[in-house]
Amino acid sequence: MSILLSSATPVPEPVDGMQGRARKLAMAVIVCGLMICVLDSTMLNLALPQMARQWQIDPSYTLWVVNANQIASLVLLLPLAALGDRLGYKRVYLWGMLVFGLASIMAALAPSLPWLIAARALQGMGMAGALSVNGALVRQIYPRGMLGQGMALNSMVVALSTVMGPVLAALVLSQLNWRWLFSLHLPLALWVCWLGMQALPKPRQGSDARGLSWWDVGLNVVMFGSIFLALDRVSHSQGGQGLQWAALWLGIGLIAGVFYVRRQKRETQPMLPLDLLRIPVFALSMGASISAFSAQTIAFLAVPFLLIETHGVSIGRAGLLISAWPLALAVVAPMVGRKIGRIPAGRLGAMGMSLFAAGLCALALLPVGAAAWDIAWRLALCGAGFAMFQSPNNHTIVTTAPVHRSGAASGMLGSARHTGQGLGAVCLAGAFVLWPGTEGVAEQRAMWLAVAFAVLAACFSGLRYTPVAAASKN
Repeated sequence: MSILLSSATPVPEPVDGMQGRARKLAMAVIVCGLMICVLDSTMLNLALPQMARQWQIDPSYTLWVVNANQIASLVLLLPLAALGDRLGYKRVYLWGMLVFGLASIMAALAPSLPWLIAARALQGMGMAGALSVNGALVRQIYPRGMLGQGMALNSMVVALSTVMGPVLAALVLSQLNWRWLFSLHLPLALWVCWLGMQALPKPRQGSDARGLSWWDVGLNVVMFGSIFLALDRVSHSQGGQGLQWAALWLGIGLIAGVFYVRRQKRETQPMLPLDLLRIPVFALSMGASISAFSAQTIAFLAVPFLLIETHGVSIGRAGLLISAWPLALAVVAPMVGRKIGRIPAGRLGAMGMSLFAAGLCALALLPVGAAAWDIAWRLALCGAGFAMFQSPNNHTIVTTAPVHRSGAASGMLGSARHTGQGLGAVCLAGAFVLWPGTEGVAEQRAMWLAVAFAVLAACFSGLRYTPVAAASKN
């Protein structure tokens, strides 16, 4: 059984792209939507204790406010990316933002935790619509020679929004109820939809119809959802029962994955982009992205413990110091974007991950009692290195795919980020389990593991510079 869609003929890659004011308006839509989604995902963690107190529930239950959003976004990234390739990226993006905005009102008015969890899951579905086609839309908006700048702008927005999220949440929660965190989502989402109707590039209408199989959508949801739950159980495991549940979820995910891959192998335009993974440059870039996000997640989660628990830095000071990381990324990303196309992406990626690994090494070797500047430059080096890697790598993933598969490539970007973040969180949790109660040891060894992931990402990037990469162009 399939979902029949009146699909658009694939939009050819523009020679000159959108020009002047039209490109700026289109990117304003993309940037605003991306900023709303990132802010939403980074603000809510600070509100969980307040929710637990309000409803007088165990704080562990409130974690599902975050998990529901992440799972819904993860399991729908690839189906909605495939939908974008068929219906047009503009439609999927705008419907996603509309659903996100309406679900935000449901979240703000939630009378109970189950209601809020359901609203957050619906928000995640909307976010998946916007994020799944983000890279594909940027590819349509920018001419080929300037696409690197568009990817770099995306990276900069993500970095700045990551910094702004906790700060804005702290300001709101210090004066108001957590419900106000959702107050601006609907008007901003409606503004994005209104401007996007006019500014985003229109898909060309075709006469043929294509479909998404309900079975494939279901298997995709079960596979990614079960694997997420398995990783979540491992990261929060306190004993044998938690690991048993993790093994059960992992088994379900693997069984669903076997059937899913078998079905997708028969498709000429698969939802799970096996055709793209057969392109060596694409596969190496995906491996680099997963490894890099694993390293970033381990380090970004371990650094607060390292600074506060091991080095005695106050919470407020630690927050200011940690902001050096995303701020450096925001500064370096536009500069790197202008070099994409002039310097091979494999070289930029390998150099960036090498710098990132050096910054992580410096953090692992941070001396006790280090001055603020001595901490800040290490964090800034990590941010600069990641910026040098991320934009060229994203550019390679999006442009290596054929134009009519841009949505699938964009969906894979989000999937790589989610996979890397989940793997990194599990690795850090494993470090705390292996070395409990030893001051600074778990954090330091987790940092060395992050170094290993960063070096692996550098190797993947470097391999794109070999005859393997050249062969993929033939």
